[in-house]
Amino acid sequence: MPDSDPTAVIDEQHEHDLDLAEATDEVETFAAAEQNGGTATATQIDDEAYAAIAAAFAPPVEEPTGIGDLDAATLDALGAAPLPVIPLPLLKRKVYGRYRSTGTPFQVELRVDVDGPTPTMRVSADYYSIAGSTITYFGSMRVDAPAVSVSPAQIVITGLGRFTWAAGAPRIRITIPRVPILSPPAAATLLHLTLTNQPGATYVCRYVSPAFRTLLFEQDRQDTVPVMFGSYNTGSLPSGGPARTLSIVSAYAEAGVQMITTGATDVVPTGEAGANSAWSDAELHAAMVKHFSRWKDIPQWAVWLLHARLHDLGTGLLGIMFDQQGKQRQGAAVFYAGIGGATADKLRLQLYTCVHELGHCFNLLHSWQKSLAIPPQPNRPLSLSWMNYPWNYPGGGQAAFWSAFPFRFDAQELVHIRHGFLNDVIMGGNPFRVGSQLEDLASWSDPIEDRSGIQLDLEAPRSFGYGEPVTVGIRLTSSGPGGVQITRHLRPRNGQVQIAIAGPGGRVQLYEPLLHHCMSETRTFAAEDGQQTETETAFIHYGQDGFYFDQPGTYRLRARYTAPDGSTILSPVTTIRVRPPVTAEDEAVAELMFGDEQGTLMYLVGSDLEELSSGNDALARIWEEFPEHPLADVARIVQGTNAAREFKLVEADNTVRVRKPDTGTAAELIGAVLDVDGVRKAATAKKKADEIEKMDAAAAHLEAAVTPELPAAVAGYVNSRRREIGIEIASVDGG
Repeated sequence: MPDSDPTAVIDEQHEHDLDLAEATDEVETFAAAEQNGGTATATQIDDEAYAAIAAAFAPPVEEPTGIGDLDAATLDALGAAPLPVIPLPLLKRKVYGRYRSTGTPFQVELRVDVDGPTPTMRVSADYYSIAGSTITYFGSMRVDAPAVSVSPAQIVITGLGRFTWAAGAPRIRITIPRVPILSPPAAATLLHLTLTNQPGATYVCRYVSPAFRTLLFEQDRQDTVPVMFGSYNTGSLPSGGPARTLSIVSAYAEAGVQMITTGATDVVPTGEAGANSAWSDAELHAAMVKHFSRWKDIPQWAVWLLHARLHDLGTGLLGIMFDQQGKQRQGAAVFYAGIGGATADKLRLQLYTCVHELGHCFNLLHSWQKSLAIPPQPNRPLSLSWMNYPWNYPGGGQAAFWSAFPFRFDAQELVHIRHGFLNDVIMGGNPFRVGSQLEDLASWSDPIEDRSGIQLDLEAPRSFGYGEPVTVGIRLTSSGPGGVQITRHLRPRNGQVQIAIAGPGGRVQLYEPLLHHCMSETRTFAAEDGQQTETETAFIHYGQDGFYFDQPGTYRLRARYTAPDGSTILSPVTTIRVRPPVTAEDEAVAELMFGDEQGTLMYLVGSDLEELSSGNDALARIWEEFPEHPLADVARIVQGTNAAREFKLVEADNTVRVRKPDTGTAAELIGAVLDVDGVRKAATAKKKADEIEKMDAAAAHLEAAVTPELPAAVAGYVNSRRREIGIEIASVDGG
């Protein structure tokens, strides 16, 4: 069919009532502003003119050359004449930004990035199919090494494109006239060519914006956060880039992303939320779904940032990107208990944390985890990027990082943000997932030489019952003399540890948690040879890919730890077995336990979210109908912990509906499994303890005194979620 490939020859491309531009949020926003007496359109034009003039006078990108920098004296000695001053009317407008075609049966959004500020020397495009009154995304294209020919009259860009489909005419030729700087930008003509240089489809794309991407940005704050981050002057403290004042919006503008705010910032009232003002993962997810005015379960250029006070995991958690079931990467939160303050270093940390977490929403991985991308890239632990951890910087720690940090994404990240295929970048597109290209555990090759002084081991029971939550112990041990610096937070959701799982059929998956927590703390241990330094228990039963242990049989596990200095340490392979169901009751309970809603509830340790109501019903049936089954205790812990929780639901009208703790139900369910009073007494033993101290004391008691006495089916789960469980038990009086 002639219209099955947008690169093929298209007989007719007539103007059409339905334009791709009309389907974008930016047009709706500008139109609404004009109707309300605003000046959004005029402001946009002014910004474009300013950007064009600034780009024309901008110095070239600093790239290493064969002869290095030449000063004026050296140039004089070589007989080089100074460049003439070009009169303003002769200056040409830089050719870069976003262009868009009209017509049917296809429309193209083209991005040209070869002539503007910080060019990545790429061009890319998204193709849309027009059918009647509907617009459907068809696919994407990128040229990674284009040839650029510049004449006084035009710029011509040619190259071989990479497409998301088998394109019949994969070569491209883009022609853009060069116009005086004060003239409107000229349109770009995109011609497709076959491999034998036969012409294919042609699209005339009018200029839209200097930005390569445009998205709607909404941010709200909790009322316990008195002042939401505004801006930071990068010259306030030593840094590696030019001094300038950056906000979240301007930081992304430097990356080529235009953020359009959705309206006035809302204040989320939580004064009525009671003593526990900390957010759990479940509450954050509920807040995003209920409160984000643009939230839809579809891919869209829209993102939400919540400025909150404290997460349940304490002040060490600076931020989190929401990453759950359905359309992912649509929201993030930052926590001012860890980043709050008005000093220069705190404002710098606030800017960094906000941009970093939103970077995850663009599907950017941490700098030291690039090898887990699809397709994989080399890790870049020395990258001076928003996506690195200053406290993990192997080039000299935090001080060295901040003094050299230019407050930018690195070059490869810019390519991804500007030119990644649509579903790899757009919020709600492809999941924030990595490692699906793993073929076997041996692909995690052991280093030829290891002088890290760290040994990594996985510890797990030899077997698990069918449906029993699979957890593993992660242990780091010093294996050399002197102090060893390691990160405290060893669970996969914190980013330093990844766990590969080879199933009974040989398929290898990387465990991917539903949520990624960006933690700040590191700890240095002056450990002697062979001394244990840090242990943690990780829940790996359910994550982004669903249940990882849903088939009886033998599984092989291997962990990989990335140290603060960039060293990669691998564990030996650990083998576990998932036993098949033995009785009819085992099969009935497993049928109730295996479901995405139930898995999400186990991961979150309960939730009131309406979208998980069927999962809650299934868990309740387990302990009601099969009270003596080992998995009934797991269901009791999940629902008992949630009953003990003050669950906050943010409504669409900005009010907070608080479901108070149901102490009776909590005591009944959790008390059937463990000693509730003992946990509460441990948490409140210290007089005037704050919430974090109570949480730590309760978690320590659960780990040391409670889980060793629990049945195997529930012990690992309680230990892996001891902080979440402990804080809820500790905050409930009576019962």
